[in-house]
Amino acid sequence: MGAERVAAEVDPVARVLPMLPLAHLDREFDYLVPRELEADAQPGVRVRIRFAGRLVDGFIVSREATSDHQGKFGWLERVISAERVLTVEIAQLVDRVAERYAGTRADVLRLAVPPRHAKVEGEPWEPSGEIAAPTLDERGWHLYQYGDAFVTAVRELRAPRAVWQALPGEDWPLRLAELAGSVASAGKSAVIVVPDQRDLDRVLAACEKVSGPEAVVGLSAGLGPAMRYRRWLAALRGSARIVVGTRSSVFAPTPDTGLVVVWDDGDDNLSEPRSPYPHARESAVLRAHVAGCAVVIGGFSRTAESQVLVDSGWAHDLVAARDVVRHCSPKITALADSDHALARDPGARAARLPAIAFAAARRALADGRGVLVQVPRRGYVPTLACGKCRAPARCRRCNGPLALPSAAGPDGAGIPECRWCGVADAAYRCHACGAKALRAVVVGAGRTAEELGRAFPGVKVVLSGGGDVVKEVAQGPALVVSTVGAEPVMTGGYGAALLLDGWALLGRADLRAEEETLRRWMSAAALVIPLSDGGEVVVVADSGIPTVQALVRWDPVGHARSQFDERDEVGFPPAVHLAAIDGGSAAITELAASADLPASAVLLGPVELPAGERLPYSGEDEAGVAPERLLIRVPRKDGRVLADALAHARAARSARKSSGPVRIQIDPRRIG
Repeated sequence: MGAERVAAEVDPVARVLPMLPLAHLDREFDYLVPRELEADAQPGVRVRIRFAGRLVDGFIVSREATSDHQGKFGWLERVISAERVLTVEIAQLVDRVAERYAGTRADVLRLAVPPRHAKVEGEPWEPSGEIAAPTLDERGWHLYQYGDAFVTAVRELRAPRAVWQALPGEDWPLRLAELAGSVASAGKSAVIVVPDQRDLDRVLAACEKVSGPEAVVGLSAGLGPAMRYRRWLAALRGSARIVVGTRSSVFAPTPDTGLVVVWDDGDDNLSEPRSPYPHARESAVLRAHVAGCAVVIGGFSRTAESQVLVDSGWAHDLVAARDVVRHCSPKITALADSDHALARDPGARAARLPAIAFAAARRALADGRGVLVQVPRRGYVPTLACGKCRAPARCRRCNGPLALPSAAGPDGAGIPECRWCGVADAAYRCHACGAKALRAVVVGAGRTAEELGRAFPGVKVVLSGGGDVVKEVAQGPALVVSTVGAEPVMTGGYGAALLLDGWALLGRADLRAEEETLRRWMSAAALVIPLSDGGEVVVVADSGIPTVQALVRWDPVGHARSQFDERDEVGFPPAVHLAAIDGGSAAITELAASADLPASAVLLGPVELPAGERLPYSGEDEAGVAPERLLIRVPRKDGRVLADALAHARAARSARKSSGPVRIQIDPRRIG
């Protein structure tokens, strides 16, 4: 037998949070610290413990002199690393996020702390040096009402909170880099969260230009394990004062955090697809509470959730005056998309562009500038209909939708194929009227690029979308055809933008369809030069639609308020808090019945799980019934009570080992 273990002399009890998936085990457990591990077993380090007869990983939350536990103590098996990777600030943030989303701290920690890379931990590093205060661009923040006062408050570390409405054409990466540099020069750290790699690259370059490359690190899922952990340690150790990253970077372990920024919070990429499904915006708000730091939620458009922060008085509204907005905006024209709107000009007919759009593109190209053409779908012709009766074209084999993958074919028209089973149908006949002719319902990016190339011979055509996204295009006459969200930045700005098939975006069966459409349109229109320089934007949509009017007026704030009012009227977030419980019928019924829900709770459903939604497990419940969804709605004041009730009910189910797993989402992005 080995020598008897001796406990540490000072604070011999370590409170450990085990990384276990079971909800009823989401608490600390007390373990004795062996004397040989006393120096390394500090709060925040990774440890290995024996739990229920097996070794599991965990984090030391604190060291204590005594314990309330009356039974036999286990021992820390070993300290995996002496690096204190779980800081006090991040531990508190993990607690708040788990409470907000009815999740477990173990799940949040998997999002917050990356896997260890032992070799990287042993590499030498140097603490950060002093960072000079950045020189602010005079054409920047002073264009916004109270913008100078806001920047002063950030620089003086007074922790202001703002929802920033960026002007069209704004160099927003530089504006954010100026804020981050001001905080870093005062000895604090800054975290900037962006939706995707393209935005990360732009902000990272701007921050390096303002504060120097040694002061900045970029974090994203695309980095390899070693590089990601190396950069994450640079943030933890303070050798990099500014962190730019995607959604999980909101948990970056920066010391003395002075600023947290979330850009374009309406982007789906900022919503975590893993349990407990937190949104980066909400995590940033919680971090501002925990760290007492400044927070900025920015974008060209605005979500109803951000507007609630302003209307509640929690955040200030950082906007420009109307005359400044008009000066910076391009000319925006809306027109209906119909066959009658096509011009008599042969070139306009060939490109299937209304006369105004065709003329705007021609003027921009004549001035030596590029034209951005935004289309809602990729591919060639993704949706077809009967050319006579307009009935949707369906596959005779599986009833799936027919599409035209390319123009290749014996007659140059191509052969329609089913998007579900892939079978071609060269002898198509309409199931309703028997006609052979087909028409395009939605024209994809590939077909649009082909038609524009014929309408503007000799002009370079650039295609961006799908797996081939172009980040930047040099200034000059070019037609840039892009799917939504893949619009390249053109040096010096586009001369015109054509936003096609607006109905395809507005007509989606989605609670956020109008909000998302305006966000996509404004992101594209913001890349166009101002009207004073000849910039034009043509949106092919009915000008009577409120979302189109908001674009023409460049009024995202008014649109966000109207969106909130509409959701308030029908009882949807953010006017209320909503919990979606997914699983088998018996499982969700049991959970809802056992939860101590507030008296204000309203239960909706259960109904079949919405199309396109999947559970994190495969198969059906124990009775062979397909998964369902139950919605629970409460007023905003009872949101915390609802989350606590569901968390406790799930923990009780876990302790009882109830069959049939369930998924709980608080304020999900997609409801039905």
